[in-house]
Amino acid sequence: MPEASFSRGAHHPPTALPPASPNAGTTGLLGSLAPLLAEWLPRQRWFAGKGRPITGFALVAATEILPCPPGGAAPGLLHLLVRAQQPEPPGHRHGFGCGHRRGAAASDCYQILLGVRSTLPPSLAPALVGHPSGGPLDGRTVYEALADPRLASLLLERLRVPGRLGPLRFVREPSSAIPSILPPRLVTAEQSNSSVVYGDTFILKFFRRVSPGTNPDLELPLALARTGCTRVPAPAAWFEAAPPPEGPGPRPEPFTLGVLQPYLAGSTDGWQLALDALSVRADFADAARALGQATAEVHLAMARTLPVSVLRRPQIEHLAAAMSERLDSAAAAVPALQPYRAALHAAYEDVAALGRAGRTWAAQRIHGDLHLGQSLLTAERQWSLIDFEGEPSRPLAERRRPQPPVRDIAGMLRSFDYAAAVGGQEAAQDWAARMRDAYCAGYAEASGTDPRDEPELLRAHETDKAVYEVLYEARHRPDWLPVPMTAIRRLAAAVR
Repeated sequence: MPEASFSRGAHHPPTALPPASPNAGTTGLLGSLAPLLAEWLPRQRWFAGKGRPITGFALVAATEILPCPPGGAAPGLLHLLVRAQQPEPPGHRHGFGCGHRRGAAASDCYQILLGVRSTLPPSLAPALVGHPSGGPLDGRTVYEALADPRLASLLLERLRVPGRLGPLRFVREPSSAIPSILPPRLVTAEQSNSSVVYGDTFILKFFRRVSPGTNPDLELPLALARTGCTRVPAPAAWFEAAPPPEGPGPRPEPFTLGVLQPYLAGSTDGWQLALDALSVRADFADAARALGQATAEVHLAMARTLPVSVLRRPQIEHLAAAMSERLDSAAAAVPALQPYRAALHAAYEDVAALGRAGRTWAAQRIHGDLHLGQSLLTAERQWSLIDFEGEPSRPLAERRRPQPPVRDIAGMLRSFDYAAAVGGQEAAQDWAARMRDAYCAGYAEASGTDPRDEPELLRAHETDKAVYEVLYEARHRPDWLPVPMTAIRRLAAAVR
């Protein structure tokens, strides 16, 4: 396919569904791909718009990383940034991604890497996206390129030898050494993104839903590496895209597309370690204490190198009000929360009252979605923290905002409750309580600040997290609803 057959980095108008006639050769790249993407995207684990119809697409950028030759068995590689237009979800306050303006339709932007072949080898059959009709790819076969070792290797080569290609910019840390030949394998257990492991040496996180601004999963590990913090794998390379201008105002920030980091071979995540300990009734308190120490070290390093602020009365009252709003919304959707609303609101009001009385709290950059699954115990028996993206459902600007470190701590404490429930130990709540105490004690040893010394703030953040879990489980895993509801009852009783 010649380079001139589509625009590199151009901003295209939306393509509505159904697309133009398949026989119209001038429908263009997006017109030929739209019906295929409409079927393929909702089946992907990382697609965030499940349950809402796709009403159209808009092409943000298309870049030919490897030319797609006519005929023959050689593959081409096509990089796409595509907005999937859908109705706003109920209660959604703003658009997300790729410079979308507020309005009646959501427009999440997705990064898609397509392989292009004349015919697809049997080994790649599960990666099939479809066969475009019309447009520059007419008669070809397109498929998920990350599943093709040849194309995944090419992506690593682009990161190894940095530079620009159309709107794409590939960057490598000067101190990083990336071998030229590392066999790739696609990780199949991803949820909100995709990952490729290269020879048990590196892992590439390939972000799927993207928006302007540096992704925290690049920003935070890069900043931590430059402070000498060894608790987080340091980025070796990354790539980004410059979004097209959308008017006379400032050009949007580049958005992060992927990050290459060392792969911690031989490591085990904290969730699996906790379940293993529960299964044989082994002690996990020492590990929980060491994990608390590691968390504190990461928080201290972030506070040294990234912006910090102080939450005063207006910010504290806003924080409590936002928690109360989330509670009311969740209780309207999950009646099981209704009997506990007053007590849970009181937990938030306790924090607001402290703000009115003059109490302040420090805010800084945090992990944003910390739990046992985001911690790895390495082969050297050291804890590392990973996946600093935060909660992908939240807008990027919100995820990059300084917050009280106790939010991370609350997330980990809730994770111990989940592990105890899944592990099936008879004294699950006692086990969870001991692990929570051990984790907080380890955090205090490393930071000099015990989160249990500010019970109102810790309880409010635990409550907020448990309310979120209730809503999530009610919608997606009703059988798991008793897990957060047990915490809701405990937290409600604590403020009576």
